[in-house]
Amino acid sequence: MALRCVMAVSSPCLPATDAVVRKVFFSKTLSQSHRTFTFPLYSTNRSSTARIARFRCFSSALTPQLKNTLDKVVTSNKVVLFMKGTKDFPQCGFSNTVVQILNSLNVPFETINILENEMLRMGLKEYSNWPTFPQLYIEGEFFGGCDITV
Repeated sequence: MALRCVMAVSSPCLPATDAVVRKVFFSKTLSQSHRTFTFPLYSTNRSSTARIARFRCFSSALTPQLKNTLDKVVTSNKVVLFMKGTKDFPQCGFSNTVVQILNSLNVPFETINILENEMLRMGLKEYSNWPTFPQLYIEGEFFGGCDITV
């Protein structure tokens, strides 16, 4: 299960010339979704007091509904490319390279623009266990990214 944390520090404003180095100390693994955890945030500046950091943690972006949708998409089409942009207008050099390869082989394929939906982009990384895009699926199986396609 992937975990994303967003930090917001509650502290008085520091002068722009005051160089402060902060360290966050975690005491246990976070596994609950949508819960707020509070940790001490320490400063190396002697005149300042300890500050409190609030972390908002979110569980996996791959919800069961998204997983079911992705299963249907990759199995209902022989070749599916999750990419930045569309096959007519790629918005990334790597996506463009894979589109050119598939076009040169006269392979009919569908494309899904991952830039249109942040949850799709994050969930797809977990679904395929592959951190980058484009992601090519052939007959329901993850094939790889641009480097593997080349």
